Amino acid sequence: MAKKILVVDDSAVIRQVEETVLAKAGYEVVSANGGKEAMAKMETAAFNLILTDLNMPDVDGVTLIKQVRASAKHRLTPMVMITTESKDSKKQEGKAAGATAWMVKPFTPEQLLSVVKRIIG
Repeated sequence: MAKKILVVDDSAVIRQVEETVLAKAGYEVVSANGGKEAMAKMETAAFNLILTDLNMPDVDGVTLIKQVRASAKHRLTPMVMITTESKDSKKQEGKAAGATAWMVKPFTPEQLLSVVKRIIG
């Protein structure tokens, strides 16, 4: 059974890139265009990994991570922040919220798969 990944990003282009790369590698991919939609999808499904953008209009990535970590059902789910932000202060904020890893955009398909495979195989 394929491992299930939730991709959360308000950019349709980024979501499509991540979905395509991950699906070709054999993962089952579900996407959400923001934090609110992601939380709604997590009410009805479990995920092996969540990839989230930081800067989103409805619920930002740090807030999403905090909400997931507060959820008994999902608190142990690994979460990777994928963002254009590379400041150490932002990385520390993400880590403090519970991010498992941090990737900076732009990224290559190989970089994405390397991080995903390292975390969930």
